[in-house]
Amino acid sequence: MKKYLLLVLGIVLLFSGCAQKVGMKALEPAEVDRVSNTKKVTVANFSHDRVGLSRKIESNLAKFRINDKKYFTLVSRNDFDRLLKEQRIQNSGLVDPKTVVEVGQLIGAEAIINGNVGRATAQDTYFYEGRTRCADKECKKIVKYKVRCKKRIIGLSSELRIVDVQRGDVIFADTFSDTAVYKQCSDDQRVIPSTEMAAQRLAINMANKFTYKLTPHYRYFKVALLEDPDLDYTDKQEELLEVSLKYVEQERYTKAEKLLMRLVDSTGSKSYVPFYNLGVISEARGKYMDAKEYYEYADNLMIAPVEEINEAITRIDRLITKRAITREQINR
Repeated sequence: MKKYLLLVLGIVLLFSGCAQKVGMKALEPAEVDRVSNTKKVTVANFSHDRVGLSRKIESNLAKFRINDKKYFTLVSRNDFDRLLKEQRIQNSGLVDPKTVVEVGQLIGAEAIINGNVGRATAQDTYFYEGRTRCADKECKKIVKYKVRCKKRIIGLSSELRIVDVQRGDVIFADTFSDTAVYKQCSDDQRVIPSTEMAAQRLAINMANKFTYKLTPHYRYFKVALLEDPDLDYTDKQEELLEVSLKYVEQERYTKAEKLLMRLVDSTGSKSYVPFYNLGVISEARGKYMDAKEYYEYADNLMIAPVEEINEAITRIDRLITKRAITREQINR
């Protein structure tokens, strides 16, 4: 009985410690900043590309949008291939920056993406796993036995680069590699995919990772609200805080803001809790400068360090800087 009560108490404490959180959506800049200066791109046929990685990257870039705005302009691959044939240039020659400049200028591209794809690898190993089954209808006895299993590890790697046509230098170059692990036992209905099929899936992941490095994107996270008064609140003030939190939960931010402002007034602007929560609401609405102002009010009022406020002060400055960089990338 004592253990049961301790367990219940532990669960209650666990859930009581989970503060209400607000979902955030923050704009992050592309990792490779220079690409934003060369948005008119073409994707060459990669060497030894048995998995169609170049086509997958081209498709990703062509359909990528940020805030409903097309980010890249893709130069026709057909025009690119035709020009290579006319000039009798091999794709492997595009590693030479001088060749890239010549070809890029002829087709009107600002950057050329090319690369090399390794052959997909596969490694199979065999092992046994333990199983149990009933020895009779009543299952009074259990029989232990083993089944034969196979594990297959599929690997794929590539070397990708982006060359600036105007400058004739490499904007970005990296080696990408990925593996997938599959398992199948003799009593399992699942089938291990072929090396070719698994390699296609790895190529899709590789194309997504490559595209992610070149493009701005949204990051999603959650921020905790402050739910407990930092001063001796009256019953009315506690009610204002409690109800405001309910409106935040329903994403009725305007109503929640009005209640929190009333709480600020009724506490003589001496409570950091409503200021911090107002900052969270402003941050969720993308009003970063307002959020920064509210967080600084809260920071000035707190005496002992409050983890949520400390994190907010650091986070909002970082978000303001990153959003400015991202907007610059988008508008270039």
